[in-house]
Amino acid sequence: MGALDFGDPNRPVDVVFSHANGFNARTYRTILAPLALRHRVLALDLRGHGRSTLATHAEGRSTWTDIAEDLLALTEAIDARNIVLSGHSMGGTASLLATHMASERIRALVLFEPVILSREAAELARKGPVNSPLADGARRRRATFASRQEALEAYRGRGAFKSLNEAQLEDYVADAFRDRPAGGVELACSPEWEVSNFVSHGHDAWSALLAPGPPVRILRAEHGSTCASLAAADTELSAAGRISMDQVNGATHLLPMEHPELVRFELERAVETR
Repeated sequence: MGALDFGDPNRPVDVVFSHANGFNARTYRTILAPLALRHRVLALDLRGHGRSTLATHAEGRSTWTDIAEDLLALTEAIDARNIVLSGHSMGGTASLLATHMASERIRALVLFEPVILSREAAELARKGPVNSPLADGARRRRATFASRQEALEAYRGRGAFKSLNEAQLEDYVADAFRDRPAGGVELACSPEWEVSNFVSHGHDAWSALLAPGPPVRILRAEHGSTCASLAAADTELSAAGRISMDQVNGATHLLPMEHPELVRFELERAVETR
């Protein structure tokens, strides 16, 4: 797995952060790097993204369990203890699933716009791939460019990239592509793998939410939230005793890019709360 390591390498890791589908660790560099003054943060490239070289097998795939298992393997490899798992979108959900599998190393979860379907939609998703307009867009996505600069110019101000500032966009493009032997660059996260992540929702995020475990902090967007379905279940989730949720007014699904100071505040609070 590829990773960016922010902070003193001689101290234990405080936070492991995982990105959204189709993005990469470097996209969040300007958001997370300031935390290095006091804490150590690992930002991961998940399977099929960025600089990670783990194999991808999209055919027949139905859950994000493989990504959650990668997170568990990472925590074991670095012998992480008492860490905060955090993530955006798919990365947040994978962090939740990983903690449900083995919570003894995790002190808290901080999730930004995790992808959690309503119970009705989740039940349908366990029966087969979901229909997703995001998947349709990923299928049409251009996979190769003459250079990273050409890709940068093509992405600037368009689609999901409208929420990224220039530094975030440049960082995204830097690790979103790999050099091709014949020249030019191609997406590190293939359209097929991005589609697989958009349609594979057979995992059980609700059981992970409601089971005993460490504290869970969820921030969701006001507009286009992938976590909006939780609103109707606030009472039940609050009764679980370990979950707190807030809506960020004005935010979209790309909440971390739009509110980096809030990301840092929540992560610092999770690390420093004893």
